[in-house]
Amino acid sequence: MKITVAADACCGAGQCVLTAPEVFDQRDEDGTVVLLDGTPPAERHDAVREAAALCPAGVIELHA
Repeated sequence: MKITVAADACCGAGQCVLTAPEVFDQRDEDGTVVLLDGTPPAERHDAVREAAALCPAGVIELHA
């Protein structure tokens, strides 16, 4: 799995960080998503899929 984020469209809701904190973080100054791991290990894939589904701005893209 490869992850990309469109940080410029992020609304800063933080659902990704709550769901997959090993993969996502937020910038302190504005809450915009920060991708910590663009190719997470298999054991984190379920959490990443859930984070993408919960993202209200739809900025998380998952690639096979």
